[in-house]
Amino acid sequence: MTNSDKHADILQAALELIAERGFHDAPMSEIAEKAHVAAGTIYRYFENKDVLINDLFQEIEDKLMEVLLDNYPLGEPVKEQFFHVFGELCRYLLTHPLHFRYMEQFFNSPYGISKRRDKISGKATNYRKHDTLAEIFKEGISQQILKDLPVVVLSSLAIGPMLYVIRDHTLGFVVLEESLIRQMTEACWDAIKR
Repeated sequence: MTNSDKHADILQAALELIAERGFHDAPMSEIAEKAHVAAGTIYRYFENKDVLINDLFQEIEDKLMEVLLDNYPLGEPVKEQFFHVFGELCRYLLTHPLHFRYMEQFFNSPYGISKRRDKISGKATNYRKHDTLAEIFKEGISQQILKDLPVVVLSSLAIGPMLYVIRDHTLGFVVLEESLIRQMTEACWDAIKR
């Protein structure tokens, strides 16, 4: 097994355990056991659990951004850009339920709250990517297409309901098929447009 294989196996084991049990009930020793590496080996790749949690978040975010930016309709109307990002985000989270569960836990934990606070305040020093949705919202406001509300409010109005419906899908309360994704996208767009 190569070093990159061990690294990937540790991240996958952490993803599965954390998505199932949460951050506190997924000790490093069990992550190592699930990854089939010695307990001490995990610390060669990750200094501590906080580093592992943040690295896993970054890996998922990188994959998600790659999907969102693939075939991104740059230069097209704001509505088309929103529909692209919203649809791709929804489809990705539906087809990667462990990633959805991990991200949901991350953003509702002190890790995610701190990251979001730093990003909103402009203090995020290691935030490597532009925020596609924030850019869409800012452009929509400047063109007077979207309501003149703070970007964080527009994001909550547009994305919050989608995440709640995805959660309901994972729980079996609703089945999100393509036609319903489109209707949900329209409804979220209606919530933020002028």
